[in-house]
Amino acid sequence: MYKISHSIFKIVHRGKPFICITCKKGFWFRGALLDHMITHTGEKPYPCKTCGKRLRSRAGLLTHMKTHTGEKPYSCKTCGKIFRSRSGLSLHIRTHTGEKPYPCNTCGKRFSDISAFRRHMRVHTGEKPYSCETCGRCFVTSGVLKKPYPCNTCGKTFIRS
Repeated sequence: MYKISHSIFKIVHRGKPFICITCKKGFWFRGALLDHMITHTGEKPYPCKTCGKRLRSRAGLLTHMKTHTGEKPYSCKTCGKIFRSRSGLSLHIRTHTGEKPYPCNTCGKRFSDISAFRRHMRVHTGEKPYSCETCGRCFVTSGVLKKPYPCNTCGKTFIRS
C-alpha cells in the first residue's frame, strides 16, 4: 500500500475519509460509501413497497417514493420549476448558468451532467453495454432497445417502423 501525505489526500479526495477502492471516489460518510459500492455490482437491494421497483440506494428510494406522493420540495429561484430531488434542481440550474463541468479529455466537448458525459465517452471507447435479446446487436444507449413499433399481427416490437 502506498503512503500518501495527508495534504495530498485532502487535495485528491477533498478531505473525504471514506474512499471507494474500485473507483477512488471519496465520501464523507461510511453509509454513503456503502451505497455507492452497489453501483459497481449492479445490485438493487432497496425495493419500493408501493410499486416493487428496486433501487440501488436508500437515497434513491426516498427520491423515488416522491413519485407516489407527488412531493416536489425543491424549486428553482430563477424560473420556479419544481423538483423531487436536490440533484435534479442542481442539474436544472445549469440550464440557466450554462455551466458544463464535465469536459471530454479526448475531444474537448463539455457536458452539464455526468450521465451525458459517460454516454459520450462510449463514442471514444467503443463500449456498447446494451444488447438486444432478440438479435444480439449491441448499442451505446438503452433507449434503442425500447421498441415503440409493435406488429399488429403478432405483437412483436421493432426499433423502426
